[in-house]
Amino acid sequence: MGLIAMLAFVAILVVWSVFLKRNIAEGALIGFIAVSLLGGGKALNLIIEGLTFASTFSVIYAAVAFIFMAYVIDKVKIVEKLLNILNSMVGKLPGAPAIMDAFGSIALGTLSGGDAANTASTGSITGPWMVRDKWNREVAATVLAGNGGLAGGLPPTTSMFIVLGFAPVAAAITTGEYYIALLGAGAYQILHRLIMIGYFVKKYNIKPVPAESMRPLKETLGKGWSAIFIYFGALIPLIITIGPFATYLTNILGDDTMSSIDIIMWIPTLMIVIALLIGKSHLPKTTKGWGSFIKESIPKFSVIGPLIFFAIATSQMMNQLGLSQDITALMNNVDIPVWIFVLLIGVMMTLAAGPLMQTGALTAIGLVSYEALVSYGLDPLVAAVAIITFASCSAQMPPVSGSIFIAAGLVDAKVEKMFSKLIIFYVLPVLLIGWLIGIGILPIPGV
Repeated sequence: MGLIAMLAFVAILVVWSVFLKRNIAEGALIGFIAVSLLGGGKALNLIIEGLTFASTFSVIYAAVAFIFMAYVIDKVKIVEKLLNILNSMVGKLPGAPAIMDAFGSIALGTLSGGDAANTASTGSITGPWMVRDKWNREVAATVLAGNGGLAGGLPPTTSMFIVLGFAPVAAAITTGEYYIALLGAGAYQILHRLIMIGYFVKKYNIKPVPAESMRPLKETLGKGWSAIFIYFGALIPLIITIGPFATYLTNILGDDTMSSIDIIMWIPTLMIVIALLIGKSHLPKTTKGWGSFIKESIPKFSVIGPLIFFAIATSQMMNQLGLSQDITALMNNVDIPVWIFVLLIGVMMTLAAGPLMQTGALTAIGLVSYEALVSYGLDPLVAAVAIITFASCSAQMPPVSGSIFIAAGLVDAKVEKMFSKLIIFYVLPVLLIGWLIGIGILPIPGV
């Protein structure tokens, strides 16, 4: 029933937004109700569980907070200052903001390990830059979400340790082997992202910043250096939770305290606080002015907020209806050639990663997928890398991914117009990369 629920929800979203051309947030609400009805007499319990889960899910807060953050840093002129600095540095390259976003996602992805945080941290600056450089908003958001997904394919990532926690994996490969192999597989994803940027630059005729409109770096830094402090909103949570200082704090405060720090919640919160401090001269000075300031921001949440809330709530109901069990049963009842079987595993992992996200998909069906691939003759290291690569599609997989909603909010894009682009230009190529790794055509280190 879980698999039927997932297909029904996606179908409702597509019909409501694409064919009927209605607000996709309405479609998410209708899909939520429809999926609950599949539970029969348990419908009310499913609704309560779904709403409870969504109301405590940090990505929802992050998506809304990053939208407000993007609004604030634009209003207080931080974006303008940062864009002037970045244009002085690399503006001569066509597609410069997208390239910067890709490499920023690589750097932050290996630190944060989370695609939503990755998309937000880099996209909060590069997204407005892309819009300023005349990128189509939906294409810009697609690139941001696509680059953010690098966090799921590059080590170290939470998913890496989930897979290493499987007893058969731990017995067959070492952490070092897995780390190096994932770096090799991640390199294919990096190459794919750069190819996509080149494609979009050519297709949409994106031009470099005109030379006459570029100012010397010394000048833009002199006028806008204070805006750089906005990055401390991302750096502080990362330093506190990752690396030597995090170890030091853990020894003092304990594992429970440190594990309660949620990066995805703290990054936008700190960025908003820092933006308000840096740009206080541009903020309203009266109660009426603050009322107008807040009121003007509200329409930016009207679609994305309800959409992601009901999408997350519905994903929880799908889980309760047995989505992971349905996918596991499907995989256990096939007898086909290895190259088809690897593709089937990839499709199942990708479909599961949509509503369950990467870590959820790997927790639910990662072990059975790994064992199934090994039983079909795949090298254990190849199998372990393949399932991570397949599941890394979660960042770009409609309709639930937090990265998609965050990216759309940062550049004010329409989410429903991104879905087909994400599937065609990101989900399918990453699925292909995982499949080619699985059948041995794309080599990885250690095999």
